[in-house]
Amino acid sequence: MPLPAPRLDPRTYRDLVDEMIARIPVHTPEWTNFGNADPGITLLQLYAHITESMIYRANQVPDLNRAKFLQLLGIGLEPAREARGLVAFANERGPLTEAHIAAGTELLAQKIPYRTGLLIDALPIAARIYRKVPLRNPDADTRAYYELLYASYGREMPPELSLYEATEIAGNAPFGFDGTVDNALWIALVGRSDDRDAAASDPWAAVRDALAGRTLSLGIVPSQLREDHILPISLGSNAVDFLDFALPAVADGIAFDADDRPIAGYRDIEAQADFDPTRQSGVVQLQLPSDPAAIATWSDLDPLEGGVGDLPPQIEDGALAERIVTWIKVSANSSADFSFDWMGVNAAPVRQFVRVSSERLTDGDGRPSQIRQLGRAPVVAGSVSIMSVHNNTRRDWSEIDDLSAAGAEVTGYGAPMQDSPVDVFTIDAEAGEVRFGDGANGRRPRDGETIYASYDYSEGAKGNVGAGALKEGVNVPAGIKATNPVPTWGGSDAESIEDGEKQVRRMLQHRDRLVTAEDFRSIAWRAPGIALGRVDVIPAAHPSVIPVTPDTAPGAVTLMVVPGSDPAHPDAPRPDGRFLDTLCRYLEPRRLVTTEIALHGPKYVGLWVSVGIKVAGGHSITETVEAVKARLKSYLSPLPHPQLRGAALMPQLYGPDVDPALRGWPRNRPVHAATLLAEAARAPGVESVSEVLLARNTGQAVADVALQGLELPEILGIAVSVGAASPIDGLRGTGSGGEDSDGDSTSLLPVPIVAETC
Repeated sequence: MPLPAPRLDPRTYRDLVDEMIARIPVHTPEWTNFGNADPGITLLQLYAHITESMIYRANQVPDLNRAKFLQLLGIGLEPAREARGLVAFANERGPLTEAHIAAGTELLAQKIPYRTGLLIDALPIAARIYRKVPLRNPDADTRAYYELLYASYGREMPPELSLYEATEIAGNAPFGFDGTVDNALWIALVGRSDDRDAAASDPWAAVRDALAGRTLSLGIVPSQLREDHILPISLGSNAVDFLDFALPAVADGIAFDADDRPIAGYRDIEAQADFDPTRQSGVVQLQLPSDPAAIATWSDLDPLEGGVGDLPPQIEDGALAERIVTWIKVSANSSADFSFDWMGVNAAPVRQFVRVSSERLTDGDGRPSQIRQLGRAPVVAGSVSIMSVHNNTRRDWSEIDDLSAAGAEVTGYGAPMQDSPVDVFTIDAEAGEVRFGDGANGRRPRDGETIYASYDYSEGAKGNVGAGALKEGVNVPAGIKATNPVPTWGGSDAESIEDGEKQVRRMLQHRDRLVTAEDFRSIAWRAPGIALGRVDVIPAAHPSVIPVTPDTAPGAVTLMVVPGSDPAHPDAPRPDGRFLDTLCRYLEPRRLVTTEIALHGPKYVGLWVSVGIKVAGGHSITETVEAVKARLKSYLSPLPHPQLRGAALMPQLYGPDVDPALRGWPRNRPVHAATLLAEAARAPGVESVSEVLLARNTGQAVADVALQGLELPEILGIAVSVGAASPIDGLRGTGSGGEDSDGDSTSLLPVPIVAETC
């Protein structure tokens, strides 16, 4: 909406009269008659009437000048953004075949509505995800047990074994390919117990028939513990190509190599996605084979073959193993350094919005530049469609960014011929205002022309709900349940007037385009849906080029971003994947096509600090110790000073008169033990500081810790003692162990751990 000018004085006639009457007992207590018949009250009312007229004239000046000027510039407020998420449907008692969840199906989180964005098949299966996790350094008894096991089947144990445990993915811990014996994730498609025909030769034949030729919707949520996000010069194809999906090729049988090792074959599944599953949440559609026999897994395996090599994991739970219809092997076709927070089947994307269909607006009147107000605002950008009817003729209107690019409604007879669109309108999404053309640029709705609008509106930040908040609506088929496995994200309220006004000067400078370092900073601060606490712009730099300093990577710009808060790391906030993805989507349409943008969180360097102090007389030791800790945490904090935080104060934060230290710990500034001593001495109640011990995560105490590039300090622990400083080793506790590395490139045979007793 156009920015409304502030009223210089909002008081009305009644406000003035009430205020003056309220002052009477203070100044003239002998005046007791406040009725309208009293001459003094009449004078006050006359004065209030004159004053109200003066206030009105004073308020008209900014309305006619400032607000109109801003309106002509086209500077408005950011509209609300709808929340997004993923929902998983569980076909527990629904139909075995032809169970569809239509796009637009409504789900509810209490009274807040959401709608699915994809037509999916609600297949009659569930998913269990497993990883083959290696058993490090098996003892001699375990190896002797396997030698006896192989000997009991008349076979010689292979010389190189890689024992593993089939661990099921459970809880909220990130999981991925790292740390597995086969660089793969295994999805077991588990059938419903009631669908199993125990008397048949193939108990799951009916389920395989129901799955044949259907589409499996696999929801993927990449791990949010990610430090960076890159916007390359040109965006390539979606990264689903980084992942391979395959079904067991049971018809090909199992081959054996020269050492009598089983070799299993797999059949690739066609995967389709319009997002990057390594960085963004979404749904990958997997087309299952049309032949039911191809949806199977190996059975009747030798006890020494089950789970060995490339075969699916061995499941110890016999009841669960009997319900596995088939396996999907998910592997990375390149070096995989990404992980996931959740993965599941029968998933669909959801957005939080309400659809308004065919809302009748005020009829056209034939005048130029007509404005019509939608019933609900703010609306979802890009969702508005306009249809009108005049003399039984329907006309569909399309949205345009600028009416000056529209054509004239009359051509020929001396008017210029043109190809520009005519039946167009512009929409102010925040205010819900629809504006039509003036005839010269864009058609005017005719006098008496009926106008109908269809659009979406959202609840903004209220749509960000926790995991499990969404439930199935009335349109979900019976026997099918739905919920969101992860919290929804991205919802934000419309920009406030105060925040918008502070961006006016910068909007005039950058015109919503990322060119200068100041443009990157100011535009990033306006990104909706995130709480940005700090952004450092490093021009001509890239995180992969060390050191990360200006003028080392032409054509690239690095933004080091820090969230305003992080419950898991309150003193050293880290941006997660959704934070980076939201900021990425906001910056993408505003950058130059020749600019590569790298979004990256800080690389925190862990520090241990031990301080010895002497407390001044009359001060509490406990309060003084806590004051020293708080002062050091604030001094080393990566976030700006509390008085300078918030997007509304961004111009003050980066003003020329602001001490850079108030913007958070500066990059490339080393941490000196001497400066920490001086800072601790400024805490109230401290008479003197005997010493300060400073150390990195590992190692002994040092005089200073150098930081470079994207590195910022993170306090791992602070000890404040009266007297001498406590030793760093005592503060740190047990030492950190070394990293595991076997350094053996021998080809190992993955063998599952089996129970020693049945």
